[in-house]
Amino acid sequence: MIAGFRDQVSGVSKMVRSFRDLIVWQRSIQMSVAVYRLTQQFPREELYGITSQMRRATVSVASNIAEGHGRLNRAEYRQFLGIARGSNFELQTQIEIARAMKMGDSKSLDETEGLSHEVGKMIFGILDAFKGKNSEN
Repeated sequence: MIAGFRDQVSGVSKMVRSFRDLIVWQRSIQMSVAVYRLTQQFPREELYGITSQMRRATVSVASNIAEGHGRLNRAEYRQFLGIARGSNFELQTQIEIARAMKMGDSKSLDETEGLSHEVGKMIFGILDAFKGKNSEN
């Protein structure tokens, strides 16, 4: 874990001891659950198509946030946050495709999209907080 890192996203000044304390990780887990529920509504023939792609992308977001938090320095953490950010953009693209193909109900699509935007803003906030800081801390 990166020593001295505080939860930049929530504005709370408590020390973050575990990736589980990060609100961005908690929201990314909520997003993953929302994606799994959403994709249960998709046609069976999409199981190995967009269903699989969306599930893998959303799991990647939470996983990379957790893995990055466990790295030894900010440079590595930033790298994993960048991967999480990319996976989140991937998910947003897949949500648009699903919407265009009329897969899933609009309420579930909107909920999932909202969580994705929220997680994206949080990731950006953490990355922005790292700018200009010593990358080895």
